[in-house]
Amino acid sequence: MSDYPEPYLEYLIQFHAVRDYFECHELLEEYWKTIPAEVEGREVWVGLIQIAVAQYHHRRGNTAGALKMFEQSAERLKPSSLESLGLDGHAVMERVSERIAKLSSMGSKTPYVEFNLPFQDKSMLSYLQQVSGSRGLKWGAQTDAADDQLVHRHTLRDRSEVIAARKASAARKLQERKG
Repeated sequence: MSDYPEPYLEYLIQFHAVRDYFECHELLEEYWKTIPAEVEGREVWVGLIQIAVAQYHHRRGNTAGALKMFEQSAERLKPSSLESLGLDGHAVMERVSERIAKLSSMGSKTPYVEFNLPFQDKSMLSYLQQVSGSRGLKWGAQTDAADDQLVHRHTLRDRSEVIAARKASAARKLQERKG
């Protein structure tokens, strides 16, 4: 599937077969940061990240956070950009709008349901399903709500590298100010 960036393909597997929305965010954010700011269409990556983050929030019961992320993704995403990535752009936008409407009207009473991105490129879908199967994953699987590592990943992860990098950056900035 050389037509699409590898991190995007992995995002789609994580999104549909693992339901690890935190990992989806990590994968696409890292990729997105490699794209120069002046590149047209760059916002599609942020919009896809926001859909994953919305799902992560909703699954954890943070419906306000989910609504905010879905709303922001709707502002960034365009059907044509999604279609260039093999998705059915209009159907994606319709599903995002439906989630926004449901979260807006029902608030915290909105039940969590999986979100599947509709594909236009059926060969990509077939490829992703095959790769998922080869890893022992089920495409379209339901979240295992008992899996705390999946559901609450951001609170359970090791942040020692991030903390060390922030401290080093702060020390470097302080040194630069001192001259």
